[in-house]
Amino acid sequence: GCGLLGIGIMLSRSSVSSARRPLGTTRPRTYTSGAVRLSRRSLPRCRAEIDIETIAAGAAALAGVAVGVGGMVWMETQTDRSNERENDQACFVCAGTGSIDCRYCEGEGVVRVDLGNGTVEESTCIYCDGRGSITCTNCNGSGLQPRFLDRREFVDDD
Repeated sequence: GCGLLGIGIMLSRSSVSSARRPLGTTRPRTYTSGAVRLSRRSLPRCRAEIDIETIAAGAAALAGVAVGVGGMVWMETQTDRSNERENDQACFVCAGTGSIDCRYCEGEGVVRVDLGNGTVEESTCIYCDGRGSITCTNCNGSGLQPRFLDRREFVDDD
């Protein structure tokens, strides 16, 4: 590889200085690093081959980072704008009332069970405590449509 690790190191100048050079030629430039001298001739040349696939992969990586950061910035600005606006949209589940009919007693407050032989037993609905309605699970009883990030996940109570 290229760099200072694993390169050829000239441990003494004697091999360079003892060689006879024709007049007018210059001595190779040497670099001193502590007690070790490095010659430019002893350093390997770094010949990186960059093909079109490498360039395309780098461009795709940069584009991915840009889209990711841009998406986070956009989401943050939209959240800030949403918090600044007045929320006056009625909840679409309860139509702004804050409560919905109980699905077990179908809004009656009483559950009827057919025991057979024409016998029907009635009991107070334990889910709504006989009221016939429960708090809206979408708006938590406020009657206003929650903003996108404030919405709850619907959980099946069955």
